[in-house]
Amino acid sequence: MKKIICSLCLLVSSLCATAQENKAINLLFETRLDYQREYLDGDAVKANSGFRGKYLNVMLFGTINEHWSYSYRQRLNKAHADQSFFDATDWIHITYRLNKNWAFNGGKQVVGIGGYEYDRAPIDLYFCSEYWNNIPCYQFGVSTTYTTNNGKDSFMAQFCESPFNFKNEDLYAYNLMWYGTHGWYNSMWSVNAQEYAPGKFIYYLALGNEFRFGDATLQLDFMNRATDGHTFFFKDFSVMGELSYTIGKKFNVFGRMSYDVNKTHSTGDMCVMPGTELTRLGAGVEFYPLPEGNRNLRFHLAACHSFGKNGNPEGTMQDEQTFADMGVKLKLDILALTKTIFK
Repeated sequence: MKKIICSLCLLVSSLCATAQENKAINLLFETRLDYQREYLDGDAVKANSGFRGKYLNVMLFGTINEHWSYSYRQRLNKAHADQSFFDATDWIHITYRLNKNWAFNGGKQVVGIGGYEYDRAPIDLYFCSEYWNNIPCYQFGVSTTYTTNNGKDSFMAQFCESPFNFKNEDLYAYNLMWYGTHGWYNSMWSVNAQEYAPGKFIYYLALGNEFRFGDATLQLDFMNRATDGHTFFFKDFSVMGELSYTIGKKFNVFGRMSYDVNKTHSTGDMCVMPGTELTRLGAGVEFYPLPEGNRNLRFHLAACHSFGKNGNPEGTMQDEQTFADMGVKLKLDILALTKTIFK
C-alpha cells in the first residue's frame, strides 16, 4: 500500500506540473464506507458484520488526440502480489478510434459479457447474484468495435485471457457483444466461449435488457451457460432484475432479485456450481444530498434475503441468509483538463 500511495503522489505531482500544457486528463477518486449486518438462519455472522471500507478507487482517463484515448482504474484496497501490481488494476487500456465507426482497444479491460448487473460498477451495487460474486471480470486482451452511423448500435469482438485462467494455463475467451441505445429500450447482449480447461469451453448467451418509462427503469438480464455434451437451455442459467424509480433529483428507490440454478453435473461452471438453486430478493433507497443534481455524494440503505441451495459450500449466497447494509459513497474530481495533447 505504501508503494501505491507514493506512486499516486508522484503521478498527481507530475499531472499538476504539466497542467499548463493543456493535456486531456481526468483524475477521479472514489470510496465507499459501510456498516453491514449478516444473519444466517437468524444467527449473526460476526465475521461479516460491522463497519467496512468497501472500495477505494482511483481513475485516470482522457484523450491524447482525436484518435487516441486511454482509461485506467486502480483499486487501492485490493490485495496484490508483489510481482503483479496489475492484480489490483481493474482496467488499463488504450483505444484507437479510426473514425466514427471503428475503434480498436488493447490492455486490461472488462471481459465482454452481457447484462446490466454484470456491467455496473461494483461500488454502485449492494447485493448481487451468485454468478456476479464469482466471475473474475477484468482480463488482458484486445477488442474491436463497430458503431453504426446513427450511433445507436455498437458491435464488439474481443479476444482476451479467460476469466478462469487461475493457474496460467494459457486459456482464452472469445466474446461478441451488441450494445443498443434506442430510447425507451437499451440492450447489452453477448455470446461467449470461455475456456475453463485446455481445449474445454463453457458457452454463454447473455441477454441484458433495459426498459425506461419516465422516472422508472427496469433492468432484466438472462444468462444461459452450457458446456460440451449438455443441453444448452435452462439447465444452467441466471436471471437478474432491478426495478428502480427516481424521486426528484435526490432520491432513488429500487427492488432487486436474482435466481441462479445449475442442474448439470459439469464442472465447467466455476461461478454457479452444480446443485445450486438460489433466489435473492431485496430492496433499497439512495439519497443524494448535494444540490443541482450533483451525485458525487450518496447515502444508501439496502437489505436482502436469500434462500435455496448453493452447490458451493464456500459460496457467497447461502440458504436463509439475510444481509443489511447502510453507508456512504464519495467521489472527488481531483483534476479535469479537457484539451488534447496534440492537434
